[in-house]
Amino acid sequence: MYRYNLKREADRTVKALEYERGISNTGNWYRMKRLFERAKAGEELTIGFLGGSITQGCLATKPELCYAYRVYEWWVKTFPQATFHYVNAGIGGTTSHFASARVEADLLSHHVDFAIVEFSVNDDSTEFFRETYEGVVRHVWQDPCKPAVMLVHNVYYNTGANAQIMHAQIGRHYDLPSVSMQSSIYPEVVAGRIPNRAITQDDLHPNDNGHELVASVIIYALEQMLENPSADSEVSLPAPLTENAYEKAFRLDNRNYEPVCDGFTKDERTQTDITDCFKNGWSATSQGAKLIFTVEASELAVQYRRCVSKPAPVALAIVDGDEANAVRLDANFDEDWGDKLELTPVLIHGEKKSHTLEIRLVSGDASMPSTFDVISVIGSVK
Repeated sequence: MYRYNLKREADRTVKALEYERGISNTGNWYRMKRLFERAKAGEELTIGFLGGSITQGCLATKPELCYAYRVYEWWVKTFPQATFHYVNAGIGGTTSHFASARVEADLLSHHVDFAIVEFSVNDDSTEFFRETYEGVVRHVWQDPCKPAVMLVHNVYYNTGANAQIMHAQIGRHYDLPSVSMQSSIYPEVVAGRIPNRAITQDDLHPNDNGHELVASVIIYALEQMLENPSADSEVSLPAPLTENAYEKAFRLDNRNYEPVCDGFTKDERTQTDITDCFKNGWSATSQGAKLIFTVEASELAVQYRRCVSKPAPVALAIVDGDEANAVRLDANFDEDWGDKLELTPVLIHGEKKSHTLEIRLVSGDASMPSTFDVISVIGSVK
């Protein structure tokens, strides 16, 4: 049994986790073993992370205390002869659907050699998110750098909920090493051996102690792969498990696309980093304002801001002029933790052809404290 130290308030106590339970899928070790050999040889390597707010480091008191950076530090300390670079592509409140369209720009453009994918508390446990998650995994796995890929399943510590039942199907299908907080940390919380407030303030985002604990589950799996022999060989990419409509996702914003604008204005502000995510789109306030996109795709979704400052405008998304099946886009956000980057599908498994997407405000005026901000349109071709 692997052991870790958990600092709780002023005391340091030693508790035990069943770390082996945290390995939800052993997976194929070929790429990981190859990566270890490269690290031992002193190569220059990049360690990358793609996920939501937990990966971004929400509630860690400083970036170096989030689980991702702690895992990166393990690589640095374990292989001092190598040179490592760190890429954190976590964006709070976002799903694998958005990740399918941003994975190239935010993660793979950095030529990563090791990639953790973490969306199990951001995605709902549905077949839709199994498909978007598969799109991300296939895109990462096929990158020319041939990164070693690990899947990480975080959990809600008050309910045990996550999308692991769907995401684990993808992990098994592609024979990827996977670790689970649902089967390692969460049982200790349920049993009362780890008080939930010792590791999280909101039953979701780890505090510094919680990030340390999440990192320890991942590091245990890495050490098992490092210390134990394997005869695994590189596997061929299997046929998709789902309809796989999101492997070739793309994103349209005002940096690469000019829609027909009527009453919307282009956001000219400069985006500082990937988490500065309400930039590069179009804004409007008045009822009747509209944007029109013409896109070759089989899947379409609208990404927009939902606002805590209310009232905010409401829009309709109309595909190919079909107003009877228009999708309502409500910018009024009913929570208070901050504005949300919303992504709403408006065409799923449609015909692959040129589609017209109209976004039209059906309420709004200049007196409202919030504008309607279209951040981007996400499309894909199956």
